[in-house]
Amino acid sequence: MPTRAKTFQAAVVSLAALLPACVHAEGIDTEHLFGFMIGADVGNVGEREFQSETTGRFGKNGGSYRAVGQEFELEFVPVQNFRIEIGSTFASHLISGVPGLDDQRRLAWQGGSVDFRYRFLDRETAPFGLTFATEAHAHRVDETTAEAVRSFGTEFRLAFDREIVPDRVIAAFNLIYEPEWTRLVGSGLMERESTAGAALGVMAQLRPGFLLGGEARYLRKYEGTGLEELAGQALFVGPTAYLQLSKRSRLTASWSVQAWGRPAGAAAGLDLVNFERHQARLVFGVNF
Repeated sequence: MPTRAKTFQAAVVSLAALLPACVHAEGIDTEHLFGFMIGADVGNVGEREFQSETTGRFGKNGGSYRAVGQEFELEFVPVQNFRIEIGSTFASHLISGVPGLDDQRRLAWQGGSVDFRYRFLDRETAPFGLTFATEAHAHRVDETTAEAVRSFGTEFRLAFDREIVPDRVIAAFNLIYEPEWTRLVGSGLMERESTAGAALGVMAQLRPGFLLGGEARYLRKYEGTGLEELAGQALFVGPTAYLQLSKRSRLTASWSVQAWGRPAGAAAGLDLVNFERHQARLVFGVNF
């Protein structure tokens, strides 16, 4: 087993042992269960949450590449089945010797976002849960190159989930479409691109408040917002752990490695031009 996988497994087991005995499960809530996916749950009316989401992306086609995004979010559930989230993100980049990218060493405020989710089907009363989510963000720093930009993007998701074994095992499926418009500062040129894909996740509750599982995501990057010309594709797989720290706080940790990929026009076994080799995410949330 690779050293990183052993380290992640050991950390999950250690954290599970620290879970307070007073944590009790009241069914499985999928709202924050996954790292790179979303579940169909949206929370209860009146809920308010603060969330810290740290996302790291590592490894390109040569040189050294590290990009870390730190987002702070406030979430509200004003009416039944509808959730609003407002976020602000800081970005850190360390890029050296990567073909096609300028060397960068930068920490800056990246931009803001707003996210809306509406649940159409509740799996408690329907065969499966179904939620539509849309997020809009405006960025002043490109998340890949760290260059100064004026960027606007949206993300659309359909999230399905279903309990395979009641209160024990749950599966989720996401359909993803993300168009983006980017203009370099000082340039009149507008770049348009989009990402489409699907994701599957399965989580098992090993003890009340502790779930362990994995996620698999297949992503395709296109030039143009209408999925006109394929630029590359990649398959990410990796483990996810969810810890209910207390009645009000939670922690989700997820790590994904690019298991397969291919840039357009190449026969490579990985796409390290459009995607990274490793992606990791740590999410901490608390109700208030």
